[in-house]
Amino acid sequence: MDVEVEVAPAVESSNDRPSLDGVLAKLLSFDGAMCVAVVDSETGMILGKAGSGVDIDLAAAGASVILRARLGSIKALGGDEQIDDVLISLTSQVQIIHPLPRNPTIFTYLIGDKAKSSLAMARYKAAEADLQIQL
Repeated sequence: MDVEVEVAPAVESSNDRPSLDGVLAKLLSFDGAMCVAVVDSETGMILGKAGSGVDIDLAAAGASVILRARLGSIKALGGDEQIDDVLISLTSQVQIIHPLPRNPTIFTYLIGDKAKSSLAMARYKAAEADLQIQL
């Protein structure tokens, strides 16, 4: 006696967005990229990170202070401006603090080698990640 078993189709995820690790890896795909993190500026806590060459935990804490200060000054001035990017140019590095439009207290933080990286590409990658980061 043969019994037919009907196999239910695999459930497809309606969420086609990549994981945070995947987004971070993609952010590191431009020339000169050193490291990247997604950071909560209110606490300085890193939600995800990738890359090497910098103490990203310490750097992210400092970037959080910078972003909180800029957001606070905008609020104090009564403006309705939003921050697109905060750009920091050091002797050997470029750093981009890019608040997420949906939640400006969360930001992507990219650090690149100044001699090798393209500031325009780093900004493009940060903006591109906005649509993929889910928190």
